[in-house]
Amino acid sequence: MTGEPSEWTNSGKVRARARGAGVEIVVDGLTTQGRYYKPLIYEFFRKDWRGARAAYGEFHVEILMEYQGDPPWLDLDNLAKAILDAIKGHVFHDDSQVSRLLVERRAGERERITVRAMPVR
Repeated sequence: MTGEPSEWTNSGKVRARARGAGVEIVVDGLTTQGRYYKPLIYEFFRKDWRGARAAYGEFHVEILMEYQGDPPWLDLDNLAKAILDAIKGHVFHDDSQVSRLLVERRAGERERITVRAMPVR
């Protein structure tokens, strides 16, 4: 993603920053319930985010789930749907604007979810 990242906006388990015309979101911790993330991220954007507002056009979205130990029993498609629903109306107007979606699960140094959404140039 191009562009200098802005400062992080923090609120509880969620933090986000603008990266060029896109946004990067990090959620600390994992749960096996994908539906947990939708209200958590949605409320962050509704209450705390002061960055760019929803844009039109196509977007590329990358979602990375990092875990420690055994992989969690969480379907990646359910995680992706919850996150796309949470950022809809804040990053883009509708998830039909997503032209490329990459969802990945891998072992990491800490348990977290990282989301990068950037407009297609």
